[in-house]
Amino acid sequence: MHYIVTTEKSHYEACVDLEAVILRLGFRILHRHDLGAPGGGELACDEEGTVFSLDSARYAERLLAADMRSLLALPWRIAVYTEAGDTRIGLLRPAPLLAALASRAGAAGAAQEIEEKLVQMVDEAR
Repeated sequence: MHYIVTTEKSHYEACVDLEAVILRLGFRILHRHDLGAPGGGELACDEEGTVFSLDSARYAERLLAADMRSLLALPWRIAVYTEAGDTRIGLLRPAPLLAALASRAGAAGAAQEIEEKLVQMVDEAR
C-alpha cells in the first residue's frame, strides 16, 4: 500500500531534488507542509518531515471523468522524512486506494499511470 525508499541525501537535499522532479514531470505543487522540529516546522518532534501535496490537471481530469469519488483521494502526497538518522521518501500508492473508491474501469488505468509517475518522482529524487 506504500512505497518508501531510503536515500543518502539530507532531508533538505531530498526535498529540493523532489521538488525539481515534480515540476519537471508536469505536476503542480499545491502546498509544502514542513512538519518536523529541526527545520522549525509546525510540529515539535525530533525528526524532520515534509509533505508535498501535488496534482496534475491532466490526470485529475481523467480520474474525475471516470468516477467523481476519485476526488476523495486528491491531492496526491509524497513525504520526505527522517527516521533514526536516515532520510526517507515515500508515498501511499494511489492505485489500491483508488481501486477501493472508484469502481469504473477508466479510473483504474489512470490510477496506475499516476502511481507510476509518483514512484518515478521518488526514485529520481532518491
